[in-house]
Amino acid sequence: MVNTSMPTVYDIPANILIRRLAQELKTRKEIRPPEWAPYVKTGAHKERAPDNPDWWYVRCASILRKVYLQGPIGTERLRVQYGGRKRRGTKPNHFHRGGGAIIRTALQQLERAGFIKKRGNKGREMTNIGRSYMDKLSAALKKELSKAIPELDRY
Repeated sequence: MVNTSMPTVYDIPANILIRRLAQELKTRKEIRPPEWAPYVKTGAHKERAPDNPDWWYVRCASILRKVYLQGPIGTERLRVQYGGRKRRGTKPNHFHRGGGAIIRTALQQLERAGFIKKRGNKGREMTNIGRSYMDKLSAALKKELSKAIPELDRY
């Protein structure tokens, strides 16, 4: 049975969608890495800064997808989702949250771009413009990839 309704973010694998969305966000003037971005780690649990020079756009795309799927969502919940295990030498590993300034700045840039908006004390959620943008991108991706990956029709 083939799904004939308009594809949404749920119908596209996360890695494919985030990669394409990062390319799209790179063309927008509102989304720019801050001047401190090349020198920063993404959390206390990381030992080094990201290797990918375009990591800021990938993180913004990932945050936008998470807000679409789980919104309204705030900075603290996103920090937990982007956290990880901190290696402490011979002592047992402990969980540490991801960096808050990165998430906050990315959310503010996505808000300026018109994709998300604040919802009181509950965090941020998608705007109609953002939801439409994500759905159109998903539809284009599904159409483009259905020939290359036939299994995507069942996804």
